[in-house]
Amino acid sequence: MSNVARWTIVASILGSSMAFIDGSVVNVALPYMARSFGVGLSSMQWVVSAYLLMLGALILVGGSLGDIFGEMRVFAIGVAAFGLASALCAVAPDATTLIVFRGVQGVAGALLTPASLAVLTATFTGAARGAAIGQWTAWSGISFVIGPLVGGSLIDYTSWRAIFLINIPISLVTLLLVLRLGGMTQKRRTDLRVDFPGALLCAAGLGLLVAGFIEQPARGWSDPVVAGGLGAGAALLAVFVVYELRTPMPMLPLHLFRLRNFSVTNVETLSVYGALSGLSLFLTLFLIDFSGYSALRAGASLVPITVVMFFLSPRTGKLSMQYGPRLFMTLGPVIAGVAVLDYERLPAHPNYWIDLLPALLVFSVGLSLTVAPLTTTVLADATAGDAGVASGVNNAVARIGGLLAVSILGIAAAGGSDQLSERGFHRTMLIVAILLICGGLIGATGIRNPAPSA
Repeated sequence: MSNVARWTIVASILGSSMAFIDGSVVNVALPYMARSFGVGLSSMQWVVSAYLLMLGALILVGGSLGDIFGEMRVFAIGVAAFGLASALCAVAPDATTLIVFRGVQGVAGALLTPASLAVLTATFTGAARGAAIGQWTAWSGISFVIGPLVGGSLIDYTSWRAIFLINIPISLVTLLLVLRLGGMTQKRRTDLRVDFPGALLCAAGLGLLVAGFIEQPARGWSDPVVAGGLGAGAALLAVFVVYELRTPMPMLPLHLFRLRNFSVTNVETLSVYGALSGLSLFLTLFLIDFSGYSALRAGASLVPITVVMFFLSPRTGKLSMQYGPRLFMTLGPVIAGVAVLDYERLPAHPNYWIDLLPALLVFSVGLSLTVAPLTTTVLADATAGDAGVASGVNNAVARIGGLLAVSILGIAAAGGSDQLSERGFHRTMLIVAILLICGGLIGATGIRNPAPSA
């Protein structure tokens, strides 16, 4: 492998690691942010949702920008913007300002996340490409593990603001590597355009829906902000679908949803990834607010999920290719959902080894049975020319699933107030379990195994 190829992999991993670490470490910091600003659950939901909203709504646009202006150039812009937004988050004087800057982080993440993988696809071919993507995937998993551990340590010994400051040196080193690799000299393609109207409709529709759900516990269903937000959000998303059907270069290629397995897999993705986001957020809040866990201990408590998935997911992917994805996409979510049901009775001061870890390990096994088959099924049902777009759509659906779950589950968690209650947490875990089991039922009734090759 040449030095250029080696440093390209390093740059891609470093840049994307900021987004992956940020996605796992912010949950650990939320209770400390709430205490620092003197705000409640709804503001902390917005800290998470602002990022997921912009990331989910714009990630397909980010991929299109990379195709037009060059994946390395867009990657560099995303890295620089993420570093700057992180610095702004670190110095935010109040919750509202932090929420705005988290939204900016989401925009930057929508640029760098698809571009980081596209850089490898453009640089490598054949077996070398598979090896490079394998390294990228492995380090992504490692980022999820070390994020809560490093972030929790920084929070315990310094401040929650430090979790954003660590992104600054990472972004600077990545940018220096990109400049040395000559990534800012790519030519612009003139035969493609970006679907900005579609992106605006999608972001506005999702944003209004999220606002309605987050504000409901404090305002009630009849409040104009809640009712108006939900109604207007649904209307804008309907307009978005109509527009995407008619525009010649849509950001969301709806023709892919005519493929049965593609459609069913994305519905299951919405359910499963929504449940995963709800579990990681509200279990972390519960452990810190009710169980007296430190930030480091709370972050470390969820590490088994990533460790189990790191070892089992590749094997599950191979087995699903051999025997078909339907069995795995049915049993996996059901096993995970049954495990989460155990948390519906979790005591305020649980014993980690007895009350938390066993169910967490079973949940991790169920999730490991699910994730790889989800990805392979999405790609297998699309043509070779649509594989990248299909993967991007599934990535966006996963982010949107997390966004909607964080927003809607807050209604159950708050129970008419702006604080997480123990009873509200138990209701949330019950809903998470139902979402997972429903995901398994969707796979059982909808997925069709491919015909065996002759």
